[in-house]
Amino acid sequence: GAVMTRWWGWSWGSGIVFGLSLSVASTVVLLRALEDRGILDSVDGRIAVGWLIVEDLVMVLALVLLPALAGVLGAAAPVDAHAGAHGAPGGSILATIGITLLKVAAFLAVMLVAGRRVVPWILGRVVNTGSRELFTLAVLAIAVGIAVGAAALFDVSFALGAFFAGIIVSESDFSHEAATNALPLQDAFAVLFFVSVGMLFDPRIALRQPLQVIAVVAIILLGKSLAAFGIVLLFRHSVRTALTISASLAQIGEFSFILAALGMSLGLLDRTAQSLIVAGALLSITLNPAVFASVAPITRWIVR
Repeated sequence: GAVMTRWWGWSWGSGIVFGLSLSVASTVVLLRALEDRGILDSVDGRIAVGWLIVEDLVMVLALVLLPALAGVLGAAAPVDAHAGAHGAPGGSILATIGITLLKVAAFLAVMLVAGRRVVPWILGRVVNTGSRELFTLAVLAIAVGIAVGAAALFDVSFALGAFFAGIIVSESDFSHEAATNALPLQDAFAVLFFVSVGMLFDPRIALRQPLQVIAVVAIILLGKSLAAFGIVLLFRHSVRTALTISASLAQIGEFSFILAALGMSLGLLDRTAQSLIVAGALLSITLNPAVFASVAPITRWIVR
């Protein structure tokens, strides 16, 4: 992605952020696709979900470090303190990254030490009331509260705060009930996710820059798929597994939008870049069922 944008005349900093946005698949789309095909609990499904979890963790790290590295990457706008930047302009980049990582480490320490005691205690008291609605509300309040607290106190992204809130809840004795109660919310947020993609899409980008849109979609559908196919084969899995994982990753989604929005706030990406990312997301999500449908015939062709 970064090399392609160099051909378009972009800077390396903008290209790296753009390439990162094209590299992370949507968990919402992946889980939907695996559930619809009944393979979520299969070996292929577990590999795909594990891959997505690692991708999300890497994107969280990118969200933490990107504001600190914005100056080195050539940011055109001043960095907002709430985005996670530290230190004065021109200061040591290593010191800036060090402070950022120390704040993240402090947040993780608080979550693992205090959170593992406080959150299960709160959920236990709520369960004793016998109200299912209050329990669901408590889980939501804990997730949102930790996310907001992480951003306000530690300059950590909302995504990382919510992620660790989920980890803490999962370690309590009420994790199964919390997950069951959250399923309707998952469906509602999935619908809102797809609606937001449609609202963000500017169809004029396909008319103004059709070749760039095609190039972005090609990277998502072909570049990512071929890379995943080779990696899975290197781990000695079957051709069908490699093709299934490739199809699973042949789309982008929510973290791409979050990273693009951060890139715009830092002056590393412009509105055109965001439109290209959204166009790539919309087209890759639309084509994903067809990509999955091609797994069986391509597997037969390769085996033959």
